[in-house]
Amino acid sequence: MPYTYEYPHPAVTTDVVIFTVIDDALKVLLIERGTEPFKGEWALPGGFLDIDESLEDCARRELLEETGVKNVYLEQLYTYGAVDRDPRERILTVAYYALISLEGQQVAAGDDAADAQWHDAANLPSLACDHADILAHAAERLAAKMAYSTVGLQLMGEEFTLSQLMRVYELAGRKALDKRNFRKWILGLDLLEETGGKWSEGAHRPALLYRVKDRSRVEIVRK
Repeated sequence: MPYTYEYPHPAVTTDVVIFTVIDDALKVLLIERGTEPFKGEWALPGGFLDIDESLEDCARRELLEETGVKNVYLEQLYTYGAVDRDPRERILTVAYYALISLEGQQVAAGDDAADAQWHDAANLPSLACDHADILAHAAERLAAKMAYSTVGLQLMGEEFTLSQLMRVYELAGRKALDKRNFRKWILGLDLLEETGGKWSEGAHRPALLYRVKDRSRVEIVRK
């Protein structure tokens, strides 16, 4: 059916801030814009909402088309609507943030993205539009959520040690943690199980490997 409206109205886009951990650093996935405006500049993956799709479906579609990333945990972050945020027209964007493990993921630029690369969240290039503000907001939200939820498990692969998990929480949460308290908390939630394997690195004693029992429960809030 045709869609008409008597008054001017804004366009809607979605943008996605997607985090992972690589080489002991929190990383964010950016695309190099292949078209104007901001051609050649780094930006968050995202694009225009189709008239017949939901906001989350749009975010997932654009993420897949521009970066090749799929099957990710998404959480809505905020709606950005400054009048002059985009030179093309009046555009509102609904931002999401996502957490992934790199296991099973391959990043490949597509659609109108000229490139897609992981960047250090603490050392970012100049970003198009208001994407620096969106990314900063997402990093703050992630750090806050790390303090009270198990969402950090989304950043882990199939098997991991408790020390590796705690390090992810420290990187994303922006603060050092007490090892004994962290182990007591995470094991007390009954979300993890031992795999029977061990991880050995250097001269350190081998550490037990764990996995998540049920990934649909990784957002349980600490009581």
